Amino acid sequence: MASTPFSLDPKSTALVLIDLQRGIVARDTKPHTAAEVVERSARLARRFRERGALIVLVHVEFAPDLGDRLNPEADLPTPAIPLPAGWSEIIPALGSAPGDVIITKRNWGAFYGTALDLQLRRRHIKTLVLGGIATNMGVESTARDAFERGYEQVFVEDAAATFTDEMHSFVMQNIFPRIGRVRSTEDVLAAIG
Repeated sequence: MASTPFSLDPKSTALVLIDLQRGIVARDTKPHTAAEVVERSARLARRFRERGALIVLVHVEFAPDLGDRLNPEADLPTPAIPLPAGWSEIIPALGSAPGDVIITKRNWGAFYGTALDLQLRRRHIKTLVLGGIATNMGVESTARDAFERGYEQVFVEDAAATFTDEMHSFVMQNIFPRIGRVRSTEDVLAAIG
């Protein structure tokens, strides 16, 4: 992870937090605990709001019958089990403000089938700062789509986690440096001012 100083313009930067919701943060995550990811993400959200930057809170939610969930033939399919009440509720620790954008998705990536790109472009956003759970699923899928749409990106290494150290490390060392900058929470807090 590089530590070259950089700056973020609050007027053209959005903090995009992926799947920090009750049912996902309840899981065991690596290399950072879900509690650590939530705490760092909440710090980032507070600072971004103070600076007038856009906050985008993304969560995944499905119909009660799971009829809107992707279910392709796969070697490791996701079990089609009913989700408990409140599973998709965004963690209250992230706070909320009237200007926040809430995106509900039905698959890994936050762009496909949502108004995310439209909401970002209408607000003249050029740079996305991403964190959340899981690094190699929702965060990576969203990041790849953002790259293909031409957004600058900053990945907050310690405000993201997944289910094994290896999955997280692979993405942070091999994918994200090719499509953006990998930085720490402290680096991003300093960059937004």
